[in-house]
Amino acid sequence: MSHYNLALIGFGNVGRALSRLLIKKQDELVSKYDLNFSVTGIATRSHGIAIDPKGLDIHKALTLVESHRMLNELSKQPIPANQLEFIRECGAQVLFENSPVNHLTGQPAVDHLRTALTLGMHAITANKGPVVYAYRELKALAEVHDRRFLFESTVMDGAPIFSLFRTALPGAHLLGFQGILNSCTNLILTRMEEGETFEQAVAYAQSVGIAETDPSGDIDGWDAAIKVAALVTVLMDHPLTPQQVNPQGIRTINQTQLQAARQSNQRWKLICSARMQDGQLVTRVAPTLVAPNSPFYSINGTSSYIQFELDVLPGLGIVENNPSPETTAYGLLADFITAVTN
Repeated sequence: MSHYNLALIGFGNVGRALSRLLIKKQDELVSKYDLNFSVTGIATRSHGIAIDPKGLDIHKALTLVESHRMLNELSKQPIPANQLEFIRECGAQVLFENSPVNHLTGQPAVDHLRTALTLGMHAITANKGPVVYAYRELKALAEVHDRRFLFESTVMDGAPIFSLFRTALPGAHLLGFQGILNSCTNLILTRMEEGETFEQAVAYAQSVGIAETDPSGDIDGWDAAIKVAALVTVLMDHPLTPQQVNPQGIRTINQTQLQAARQSNQRWKLICSARMQDGQLVTRVAPTLVAPNSPFYSINGTSSYIQFELDVLPGLGIVENNPSPETTAYGLLADFITAVTN
């Protein structure tokens, strides 16, 4: 049986959901994949760091963080000075990097993943920044060290987007895509259609954990733009930053526009797109009116949808209904299984 030591950077909603999923799937990993694991390290921004070469008690780690206590009391080693030192000292073979997204540089996640790969770890992340700002470097580094750099959860949570192109579509060439890729803005627009003000809808999204305390990354289109950049960078082999996408968010959409759209049987959606036209890449993130015959019309709440145009398939769509941290955690688990079994 193969045994892997795992380390986690970030122990927020997604990191904790991943921990619970690992516990839930532990017997299945053994029976189906002959695979076992220990979590030897967890590093957080606000709840401390813990390392135990023999394996941390995940249940205790969850209890400590959810009761607003520090992980340090679980550590069997001196607490590292920073997260790079944590990576060097945690004794892991697999790093799950789930620090907050930096839309401008991808740091410090890029350095975390670079360090892990250099040390011979598989590097798995739900963080879009490294995919956009360091994809080619990290992919090459993984190849040099015979390891994997995987990131299925960066776009549409646990839906198989990147792995679909990596394994299930041999010989297919992606010409373009369009979709609803930001759950927060889709939820806000849905609730505004139901009569809430913009401020009320944002407050609700924050109350259920869909929007951050500062929701500008979502409502101004930057989260959607970095997802477009990640898809283009990886699937179309065209490096792109969110700044080049130049997104337009939903901040200017008001009740008057929403009601006018409803009266004409249309709906406002934040639509993302990218396509090669006459040899040039054209991208867009902007509020768009859609009609009932559009596949986007019925995508409500926190659901997402993407439709690909390929040279061999004119329209291939994937819907993800109401994702949660648990679905993001599944994408991380799937990457773990892929990394260590292939």
